[in-house]
Amino acid sequence: MSKAGGTPAAETAARLRAEIEQHNVRYYVYDDPSISDAEYDRLMRELQDLEAAHPELVTPESPTQRVGAAPVSAFGSVRHAVPMLSLGNAFDEEDVVAFDRRVTDTLRGAGLLGPAQQAEYFCELKLDGLAISLRYEDGRLVQAATRGDGQTGEDVTSNIRTIKAIPLQLSGPAPKVLEVRGEVLMNRADFEKLNAAQAKRDEKVFVNPRNAAAGSLRQLDPRITAKRPLRFFAYGWGEVQGLPGSQSGLFDEAPAGAAEAAATLPEKSHGAMLDWLAALGLPVNVKHNHRATGAEGLMAFYAKVGALRPELPYDIDGVVYKVDSLPAQKLLGFVARAPRFALAHKFPAEEATTTLLDIEVQVGRTGAITPVARLKPVFVGGVTVTNATLHNEDEIRRKDVRIGDTVIVRRAGDVIPEVVGAVLEKRPADAREFVMPKACPVCGSAIERLEDETIARCTGGLFCAAQRKQTLWHAASRKALDIEGLGEKLVEQLVDSGRVKSLADLFSLRPLELVGLDRMGQKSADNLVAAIDKARAPALGRLLFALGIRHVGETTARDVARHFGSIEAIMDADEDALSSVPDVGPVVAGSIRRFFAEQHNRDVIDQLKAQGVHPVAEAVPQDTTLAGKTFVLTGTLPNWTREEASMRIQAAGGKVSGSVSKKTAYLVAGEDAGSKLTKAQELGVTVLDEDALKALLGVS
Repeated sequence: MSKAGGTPAAETAARLRAEIEQHNVRYYVYDDPSISDAEYDRLMRELQDLEAAHPELVTPESPTQRVGAAPVSAFGSVRHAVPMLSLGNAFDEEDVVAFDRRVTDTLRGAGLLGPAQQAEYFCELKLDGLAISLRYEDGRLVQAATRGDGQTGEDVTSNIRTIKAIPLQLSGPAPKVLEVRGEVLMNRADFEKLNAAQAKRDEKVFVNPRNAAAGSLRQLDPRITAKRPLRFFAYGWGEVQGLPGSQSGLFDEAPAGAAEAAATLPEKSHGAMLDWLAALGLPVNVKHNHRATGAEGLMAFYAKVGALRPELPYDIDGVVYKVDSLPAQKLLGFVARAPRFALAHKFPAEEATTTLLDIEVQVGRTGAITPVARLKPVFVGGVTVTNATLHNEDEIRRKDVRIGDTVIVRRAGDVIPEVVGAVLEKRPADAREFVMPKACPVCGSAIERLEDETIARCTGGLFCAAQRKQTLWHAASRKALDIEGLGEKLVEQLVDSGRVKSLADLFSLRPLELVGLDRMGQKSADNLVAAIDKARAPALGRLLFALGIRHVGETTARDVARHFGSIEAIMDADEDALSSVPDVGPVVAGSIRRFFAEQHNRDVIDQLKAQGVHPVAEAVPQDTTLAGKTFVLTGTLPNWTREEASMRIQAAGGKVSGSVSKKTAYLVAGEDAGSKLTKAQELGVTVLDEDALKALLGVS
């Protein structure tokens, strides 16, 4: 092998690498290529030929090494040194004004703003892609991870290395450790080309650019990712250690959050920090980033971007406002797992028009009859929509929606699509009004609607196969009997075959009759029967919840079980006795009483006993630390599941509710906390994160 170090070959390789990387930056970062694709390909071939002749010149950072490594069997997990935080959301001007007022009042109170000064913000586009954390050590990319739950993500380093927009080696002096946060995305034009190529090869086509980007990044074979036209923009940072030339060791301790490093980062503003990242060779969306003053400036930016949105080469779903001063960010701090110094301002839900082909009804677990719009397929909110909810009969009348109408369909994010209304000027002469059927489409039982309710219901109860399927699936769920392996598809097979007609029938299943069902081998059958056997001694509250009694949630079921102590006592209790249970009102008491007044429901209890199902009395909490305190949980906690957190709260005498009210003592908020967090803040409810909850419980 020839010695190439310091030779003309090494110098040529270094020159070609630098030139190719410069062109990558111009193309992927600034969207301003200075050479043709053919010329770029010529430079790349020249470097490939040179490295083939001199293998010792090949480095991990060479542009030729972005072809992807061998496939992996699964993604490993990465614990983020600094959590990847979520943002609070704003949907209208009132939310933005309230945000600015909170920021301004806090900064003025701390003396960081004068009486007449307004807060300065750094504004960015809210890119619709996949959040990624890049870890550089001594300037070299060593690890990349998805956001995951904010604390732990998936290791996608091999795939990230294939993205030409992401530098493998930072330019100039770099910190010892630098975590860069940003978004991987795909331009719409590139997405269309990718889908056309996929369709030509009879391969899967993607729904939208975001799904294409996410799917490309989660390929187990990086060589596939390398062929996908992915891009990247940096918008923040996590851990930073050891600035080059620093004598003070300011970065020897990882900050608790991005703002915690405000006093030690090389710049004192968010915008200047992004300029620093750009100087290191990282793609930053400098073209559309903007500084604004006060709520008026924020709304002006929002309006400007809204008008510009259709012309952008990529999808966005809003804008992001961040207090520009890093010392101010540090002062403002965080609420739960979201910063007080930043806000995501979402665009309105996307809408489209299409034809309402028909209105059918679906039967829910409690017999609720829900009208569903069958639509001519329409692309809205990033997906192709064929069905949309119409909620109930009154909503159809209020919106005056008729079969055959041209209707407006709305969808935002992962929200179920809904029909907003009809375009009356396009109504055809033969448009038909919807008439609620008198008989259940599944079992033929009568459909009734009580005077004080908006929902019509099938009266068939467990006789109705639709209710039976969903009741059994509910009974097997984790919060009820927790029968692992009994999923929706298997329940459908068991009910459709006639083998399972009631909850009690589950406990007579044997492995031999399960083997041969779809996706059910011997091991799966054995595991399922073992899980069913394990459920023969459930807590009484779990069994009561599993029965699917209307209005009886998990907490109510546990309260009733503790009060009465046995299923027999509950079955025989009248409405007055049931109403004596704390927080059980006449509606819930009446629902329980009506359920057990039906002989077929009492028969199910007898059948369960015959199958060896004997519920265990609910233990009364000995710990009264949280007695009388009502908690609501929202979002994803970093270490505990919400079920585990609920159990610990209840074990300490507290109560867990599903909705925030004036009676709520604490809201426990995790990642992606939604409207419950907003309502809690409005009502002045104390908000806890997981660590604060543990402290309250005395758990380390």
